[in-house]
Amino acid sequence: MKMTETIRLALVEDDNVIRQSIVSMLNDSDGFECVGDFDTCEKALKSIPDLEVDMVLMDIELPGMSGIDGIRKLKKISPDLDILVVSVHDNNDLVFEALCAGACGYLTKNIELDYLLESIKEVRRGGAPMSTNIARMVVSSFQKNPVTPLTNRETEVLDYLSRGKSYKMIADELFIDKETVRSHIKNIYKKLEVHCKADAIEKALKEKLI
Repeated sequence: MKMTETIRLALVEDDNVIRQSIVSMLNDSDGFECVGDFDTCEKALKSIPDLEVDMVLMDIELPGMSGIDGIRKLKKISPDLDILVVSVHDNNDLVFEALCAGACGYLTKNIELDYLLESIKEVRRGGAPMSTNIARMVVSSFQKNPVTPLTNRETEVLDYLSRGKSYKMIADELFIDKETVRSHIKNIYKKLEVHCKADAIEKALKEKLI
């Protein structure tokens, strides 16, 4: 008889009660093992590469480095690593930033724990699970902007660039750090297939993206 695969997970969550609840749930469920839990991305980045995990459950709003930046860094280190977001936030910008950063699914924290377990299995089968409200948001966004390659946040950054704002000014306006602004701009260049600010602005204006 074939033994069930044990899915090895790491969890990044700053709320101690929620973190311990998820860890206990995973370790008490057949086929799941939480081999590391962390309250910051900085701690997770130091340890996860050595833990041989199959998947990371990632919160978004964390002290220090954001979960979205954490996703980018983890995917750079381990491109094949599955990362499933579990967050209280369900606004459009954060959802799309997380997915563009490399998350393979997005769940809100009001889900039942059994649904979380099923979602983890779905990821391992190659799926991209999302909470119902998140899935509707994604569908709605594609219906409204079927040919727009940029996320709302990337569009905001590009709009500020077109108005002559510096990286620091954009960071201050959007309450993010300069490195996040740089990351957005890098993604903008890649998506628009350009190599400089002037070309990005020209193409965005021509295609009415801003």
